Amino acid sequence: MTEQRDAEAPLLLTDTPAPLVRRLTLNRPHKRNALSNALRGELFAALEAADRDPDVRVIVIRGAGSCFSSGYDLAGVGRTPFHTAGGQGHWARHVVEGCFRMWDLSKPIIAQVHGWCLAGGSELAVACDLVYVAEDAQIGYPAVRTMSPPDNQYHAWLIGMRAAMEQMLTGDAMSGVEAVRLGFANRAHPEDELEAAVLAMAERVAKLDPELAQLNKRLVHRQMEAMGMRAGLRAGADLHALGWHTPASRAYMAELRQGVTKALTSRDQTFGDYRTEQAPDR
Repeated sequence: MTEQRDAEAPLLLTDTPAPLVRRLTLNRPHKRNALSNALRGELFAALEAADRDPDVRVIVIRGAGSCFSSGYDLAGVGRTPFHTAGGQGHWARHVVEGCFRMWDLSKPIIAQVHGWCLAGGSELAVACDLVYVAEDAQIGYPAVRTMSPPDNQYHAWLIGMRAAMEQMLTGDAMSGVEAVRLGFANRAHPEDELEAAVLAMAERVAKLDPELAQLNKRLVHRQMEAMGMRAGLRAGADLHALGWHTPASRAYMAELRQGVTKALTSRDQTFGDYRTEQAPDR
């Protein structure tokens, strides 16, 4: 996988901001941290490396620049950074598989969300074990307006049927404060206090014995799986596949091929948000 980079800047930054804490920073600020295949490949490799490292107990994921992530890089849709069986629903299946790869790692993962957290960006955040957001963060899935249902249909599980239905039928974003109220995130902080709050929580979690933390993490996921979450998300990939065959989706994809910016503006101008408020691409 290759990608044009500004001044050969790395796609992913790695540091240790506190003892036993590994921090991974999405580093495509000029693209609002759009999740290209190259970036996602590096991210999964770094997550797995941290999971194997005995000097790491907690992993933090954040975004450089103005936001966490504006979603998947549209230029990469159709290809994947790791193998998943092909055929109808391939893209959505690989997204769900990526979520469960993160769930099944032994180390707790914390998402530090500021600015825009859209579509694939929101899917990356919900794959983490803890989510802390800036109060004015904007979290949404605008692609439901024109393309298809979400790749990873986490919404009803995390924010309940009514709120999920509203998001699916409007594509509107929710603020960080609203995300906490609905259950998408743990806590919201003013943006200038978010990083310190996340590091304080990471250090607190790192106090746990790593083997016990692994069992505790697994316990919560097992309860969700017993209620059907894993099966439900996998089944959602089939509905996602159907979405691409609707006349509306086909017409919009044809519009995208004529120009991404124009198509995104067309999508959002009726609603008066996202692209029409100089928001990110997806």
